[in-house]
Amino acid sequence: MIHIVLYQPEIPQNTGNIMRTCAATNSPLHLIKPYGFYLDEKHLRRSGMDYREDVDLHEYESWEEFEAANPGVKWLITRYGENTYSDVSFLCPYEEDLYLVFGKESTGIDKEILKKDLEHCLRIPMVPEARSLNLSNCVALVLYEALRQNQFYDLSRYEVIKGREFLKNV
Repeated sequence: MIHIVLYQPEIPQNTGNIMRTCAATNSPLHLIKPYGFYLDEKHLRRSGMDYREDVDLHEYESWEEFEAANPGVKWLITRYGENTYSDVSFLCPYEEDLYLVFGKESTGIDKEILKKDLEHCLRIPMVPEARSLNLSNCVALVLYEALRQNQFYDLSRYEVIKGREFLKNV
């Protein structure tokens, strides 16, 4: 299973969008405190829409608590990574969990955490003048690459709600 981890997220709209992405991909979401908002904030509800109840949400007081509770491979997405997210294999056997860790919007993942696991630090390529991309965009980009490498697990490849033949019947 592919998990999304947000280390000390600060912007409720980003977290709400990420909740929606996690619900749509059946990816558990792990939030590590402190947050820059309250989980019941209206901006979070609006961007997460009605998907919030569908998210497998886990909260932790610290990085250490998260690590102790979640064995498995952890890829740290950071501008300091030497490899890009597309350079690695996210293939995961069914008995092993994979964690994609993203840092807070202002400063990213704590440098002490990164220094302990440099070989698992990944970068999203961008022009040298750019500091970063939007957090929810980064999560979607890397998560969908991991899902693609794993044949999209049990995700639907066609429209289910309106039906496969919807456009043909218009």
